[in-house]
Amino acid sequence: MGKNETSLRMPLVTTKIDLQSSTILVISTAGEGFVDITAEVQAFLDRAEVGDGLLTVFCRHTSASLTIQENADPSVLVDLTTVLRRLAPEDARWSHDTEGPDDMPAHVRTMLTATSLQVPVLNARLALGTWQAIYLIEHRRRPHRREVVLQVVGNHR
Repeated sequence: MGKNETSLRMPLVTTKIDLQSSTILVISTAGEGFVDITAEVQAFLDRAEVGDGLLTVFCRHTSASLTIQENADPSVLVDLTTVLRRLAPEDARWSHDTEGPDDMPAHVRTMLTATSLQVPVLNARLALGTWQAIYLIEHRRRPHRREVVLQVVGNHR
């Protein structure tokens, strides 16, 4: 293929939507950091018996968030944590400090990332790239129990 050419990687798939499934995933975090939830999300799709569709992943918190990031080199997650700390440091003299010095930075970090993701589902599998995983990002220092809503619409396999 030439420099500006495109092609379809797979044949066009048209799906009649006849399935919608939802659940709430409860994740216990160990404190600040990234928690890979990809396997749990795929297990939900397996139980839902979806073939092709669209998955929504939604975090029900204002001090935790979601991302799709590299899953091969753990130093990527270390560097991302460092960047988030620099962008929203604890010592920035925040007005809101009722819940502790890490609370307001956690809200800012959530605002800079995402509370909702959409992931295509193809042939009953998450259509993630080879080196991608879905992560819950805990922005607070202490452990928390976080809730993530999973909802898929698509066809029954």
